[in-house]
Amino acid sequence: MLFKTNGFKLAIAFLLGVAVFLLPRPEGTKFKISGDGTGQLSAAVVPYFTMIPEKGKTSYILKAKAPGTEQARADFLEQKAFDMGLAKVQVDYVDGLSPKAKRFLSMLAVLIVLFVIEPIPLEITALLIGASLVLLQITDVKGAWAPYMHPVVIFIMCCLIFAIALDKVGLTRRLGYYIIKKAGNSVTRFTFIIAIGLGLASSFMHDAAACAIGIVTMLPLMRACGIEPNTTTAKFMMLSLPFACSCGGMGTLVGGGRCMVSAAFLKEFTGIEITFFEWIKYCMPAAIITVPVAVFLVYLVYRPDPKFKLPDFDENLGPMTGAEKKALIIISLSFLCWLTKGLHGIHYSVIGMIGVAALVLFKVLKWRDVNDNLEWGTALFIFGGGISLGLAMGYSGAADYFANLFFPLIQGKGWLVLFAGVAVFGALVTNAMANVAAAALILPIVIPMAQLEGVNPMILALGLGMATSFAMLLVIGCPPNAIAYSYRYFKSSDLTKLGVVVTPALLLILLGVVCTWWKVLGLI
Repeated sequence: MLFKTNGFKLAIAFLLGVAVFLLPRPEGTKFKISGDGTGQLSAAVVPYFTMIPEKGKTSYILKAKAPGTEQARADFLEQKAFDMGLAKVQVDYVDGLSPKAKRFLSMLAVLIVLFVIEPIPLEITALLIGASLVLLQITDVKGAWAPYMHPVVIFIMCCLIFAIALDKVGLTRRLGYYIIKKAGNSVTRFTFIIAIGLGLASSFMHDAAACAIGIVTMLPLMRACGIEPNTTTAKFMMLSLPFACSCGGMGTLVGGGRCMVSAAFLKEFTGIEITFFEWIKYCMPAAIITVPVAVFLVYLVYRPDPKFKLPDFDENLGPMTGAEKKALIIISLSFLCWLTKGLHGIHYSVIGMIGVAALVLFKVLKWRDVNDNLEWGTALFIFGGGISLGLAMGYSGAADYFANLFFPLIQGKGWLVLFAGVAVFGALVTNAMANVAAAALILPIVIPMAQLEGVNPMILALGLGMATSFAMLLVIGCPPNAIAYSYRYFKSSDLTKLGVVVTPALLLILLGVVCTWWKVLGLI
């Protein structure tokens, strides 16, 4: 069928981008003028513009007196500044869409289609972000590629290498056998223990790694007791893990890339830094509540058949090996340094890389282990591309345009309406693209909205990092979903059916935690 071919899908994406580019561009009526400390430009355009000072800033706003005329456009102001020799003057759109921002939105339309229907590998789509930003003259070469080695990307890479080390030395196998001994023969008890345990553990390791560890532990047992694919028992076991790990990932900065991206963007745009400990203080309670609730909701929708009993386990694993002890000590020390960043000030990525070096120096890992097992495409390209896309949303002017467009809808309604809107929007959008990309795209829009409304931007950065953990409607929503689905023990429609029930319930819990716990802490 023609419409199922990759060529047809690519053509649809390209045509959509062209359609967005051909739409009329709103010029707006307000322009921000920077670099004109003496006000020469504002004095020269008095017949056409009204000057509005910006409180506490050297820049000011010019508002057009006759919108729609040639003298009410940004290029008129730029030409006037050029004629007057005001080389340092910069004209930025406030409520209009700049040509650069429009080119960015055209590119974004293409990329969203490519991310959703995947006619080409996601890693290649992510690489095209940097190339497109340069070709469309949205930024220069350095600005396009530098985010691919952003400190957040390095940090996530370190987390994935730690997971490789845990798996290689056998600590994941030891964990699985320990859970079996505690759970006995009950499928339900085993699934609750492993899903909740790894869900909470995913606060301190990457959620995808935690989910992968759980599935590798679970599958041999499912096969041993004859659990067939697409049965309610199989769906309960295989869907509990990704949902629990996604919820647990919000607990700390290292739980998922979305958390680090939210914190990084908050610092990039506002200068406010969220430390490792602060993120735990504000977000861990929500993770502790939503992880078991998510598993329980999966249990209610897909009740396991009680006739299935897990096999007995009598093997003795013996004492911990030297490699296990070394891996445990090195990774524990790395986590301790992450937790105490506020005391020593060393960045998370630097600590992580020292930990990786220690794992190799103490012969827990060989470089070939890292080279053969690390998902380089995911670590470098997808995370880096998401950050590059989000930064471009900001410097292209598209974020400010949307902030001014939507701000009247929430103006004067307070932080809760803004938070709820961002949480719901984030939870929905993250199903169509990687949660890192979703956080990277939405934050540049909502941070200016928060500043206009007088709301602490940290509230929205924390909220978005948490809400994008609920990517539970589509298989492509997050890596844990994709990992679990790859074993074909449930259909994608099974996940969507479950997500329709679980997502609103978890969003309500999130709002409840925020309204109570954050009030106790004095954040709201």
